[in-house]
Amino acid sequence: MATSGDRRPLASRDSGWAQAITRRLAATSLTPDRVSQLSMLAAALAAGAYLLAGQGDGMARGLWLVVAILGCQGRLLCNLFDGMLAIESGKASAEGVFWNEVPDRVSDTLILVAVGYAVGAPALGWAAAAMAMLTAYVRAFGQAFGQACGRPADFSGPMAKPQRMALLTGATLLTLAAPLWEGRDGLLIVALWAIALGSLITAWRRGRRLRLALGAVPRE
Repeated sequence: MATSGDRRPLASRDSGWAQAITRRLAATSLTPDRVSQLSMLAAALAAGAYLLAGQGDGMARGLWLVVAILGCQGRLLCNLFDGMLAIESGKASAEGVFWNEVPDRVSDTLILVAVGYAVGAPALGWAAAAMAMLTAYVRAFGQAFGQACGRPADFSGPMAKPQRMALLTGATLLTLAAPLWEGRDGLLIVALWAIALGSLITAWRRGRRLRLALGAVPRE
């Protein structure tokens, strides 16, 4: 079971609306693992919407961009409530660690690669997905050795999962207005570059902190 040091610090977790929804979900048969699985469906919805928006124009394109935003935010809500159901509601399972990690890697890849193909820059989409996965790998590696290092999991940025989704959501919202200045995909391309480079910096920062912490552990 995850401890407080293993959880991403989120202000929304203490909000009244999140607590109320968690109580309602806890009264159902829904499990945290199922919510984690649903996050992949939300990401797949966002990915499909980005691909369709990339092929569309006018109002149809705008509608698909809105669906993509809803999918990205739905993915984040699933990420919020799976942890709250597991910890606050005491529904954690033995497989929880697996379902807490793997769906996020699938979701990041689906969304970022889809955006890359939608804007005609598939290599950039794959690069952003790879860098996002690298940040998670370094964090998970540090988390596995956290007890030896005497340190909690490192969720620092500047481009952790919430920041990646916030940036992409913001860029997508602004892209809805791109026709006003005769633009199209420029903001989404900039967002992918920012996610790729920001994730690389994030992985480097987390790796540096981990190496310093490992170096502070006396060798036997």
